[in-house]
Amino acid sequence: MNVILTAINAKYIHSNLAVYCLRAFAKPYQDEITVAEYTINQQTDDILMDLYKQKPDLLCFSCYIWNIEYVERILREIKKLFPSLPIWLGGPEVSYDAEQVLLTFPEVTGIMRGEGEETFLELLDHYHGKTEDLSQIQGITYRHRDQITENPWRPVMDLSMVPFVYHHLEDFQNKIIYYESSRGCPFSCSYCLSSIDKCLRFRDLSLVTEELQFFLNHRVPQVKFVDRTFNCNHRHAAAIWNYIKDHDNGITNFHFEVAADLLSEEELDLISGMRPGLIQLEIGVQSTNPKTISEICRKMDFAKVSAIAERINHGQNIHQHLDLIAGLPFEDLKSFRDSFNDVYRVRPEQLQLGFLKVLKGSFMEQQKDSYGLVYKSTPPYEVLYTKWLSYEDVLTLKSVESMVETYYNSGQFTYTMRQLEHEFSTPFDMYQSLGEFYLQNGYHKRKHSRISRYEILDEFISGLPGIKEKKSFYKEYLTFDLYLRENVKNRPGFAGDYSVGKEELYDLYDEVLSKNPSLSAYAKKNMRKMAHIEKFRYDVYGSGCRKDTLLLFDYQKRNPLNQQACVIQL
Repeated sequence: MNVILTAINAKYIHSNLAVYCLRAFAKPYQDEITVAEYTINQQTDDILMDLYKQKPDLLCFSCYIWNIEYVERILREIKKLFPSLPIWLGGPEVSYDAEQVLLTFPEVTGIMRGEGEETFLELLDHYHGKTEDLSQIQGITYRHRDQITENPWRPVMDLSMVPFVYHHLEDFQNKIIYYESSRGCPFSCSYCLSSIDKCLRFRDLSLVTEELQFFLNHRVPQVKFVDRTFNCNHRHAAAIWNYIKDHDNGITNFHFEVAADLLSEEELDLISGMRPGLIQLEIGVQSTNPKTISEICRKMDFAKVSAIAERINHGQNIHQHLDLIAGLPFEDLKSFRDSFNDVYRVRPEQLQLGFLKVLKGSFMEQQKDSYGLVYKSTPPYEVLYTKWLSYEDVLTLKSVESMVETYYNSGQFTYTMRQLEHEFSTPFDMYQSLGEFYLQNGYHKRKHSRISRYEILDEFISGLPGIKEKKSFYKEYLTFDLYLRENVKNRPGFAGDYSVGKEELYDLYDEVLSKNPSLSAYAKKNMRKMAHIEKFRYDVYGSGCRKDTLLLFDYQKRNPLNQQACVIQL
């Protein structure tokens, strides 16, 4: 029997952990199962042709908000090519309205609801003649003749029973490795489907450490834990963090989603001693409006979150990613502005401004009428407006989001933006003004190179009121930010002529650097291409530099958190 597990991912670098877990658990039939991974950037015709050539006897799709429209298009057409082909769907996008999915798509044989490993194995037993009746399989909704039947939900399984899926790492070349050490979530956030599964389970730590060592031995670049709140069990989290700290290979990075206000003193002390870049933390703040937090059934003490995130920042060894969600109840534009400014003051490496997705089966969906919540009818079901936030406000926040992605999250304009904040009442106002500038000049309609982003920012700054006397000041900050990330060969106009002439540069290499034991390596000809020397009138680096200070940028030594070059004051 030829069984195809189909995953359509958002990007090429993504992999679908779910389908690999299904195949690994169905060990008796593993030789019959093929995982077919595609992306939403491919033409659906190409996916259709590839699936046709594989001649499936049983076809399954993993369904999420980012791929469901592609799945729908493909299943409609492939059923025309294989009229008797059984097609099964699974995943969060179809688990909570399974009957409606079957009514809408007559091409689909059935839905695997919720956790799928045991269900998939029993389905394969059925198609191999070991069970006669689908009514014996828990966790499915299926079509039999013209009747739709919904069987009871399946009890959750022991997570330690799921086999490790990465023994053949060659199948995941250039892909992000996703890893699961727990399932379920202790919280009940109304916008999230994880709150539906109240049974929080942990993989046995002996298995976890063995599998982490496999990644470390193979020097995997990054492992992303998909645990919904990794540190909800302190013993479990501390054991894993201690293990990766003690067995650090100097290369592998581990990503965790945590609740910052749950981090204990022991855990904070533990991670403070880790190698820079060993771990990164994603922290979901969502809002700092207490009424909003209460309404979405979220437990979060932002004062504590802020203090802990700032403490982690001071260690300069952990990349932090903080999230906000626009469109939540009781959050109008002013409230969201306050939330944004609160989180921005923490100075995380990344601040993600997301928009509410109203997921099927969530409590948020049930409350949509009382919130005046209107959202798109098609995936990802993103908010259009609420009784607190108009569509005009949403467009404002979309513009702010774009500017934050470009000028903050990219890490390419760090020092310039920090200075520019002083020209505005709040950081939010700065990004809002910059977004309006993009719209007024039509810059939002085209793609821009990195250099052109600097040039647009220079143009924006030059047009600000009362900025005339500060133009040279900001141009130096732009130049500093530019060379901090990249040794550009074509010098942009705002940087002016080279601040260090050729003769002065040769003298620096031959007479100054070569005679300084700690800097002599930079005088070697092969090293000169890997560094840049620039003279600055202002204290752009914030180190109390005197006027006309020479800074050397070393591009071989980069900060693992932000990829900025090592800067040496000469």
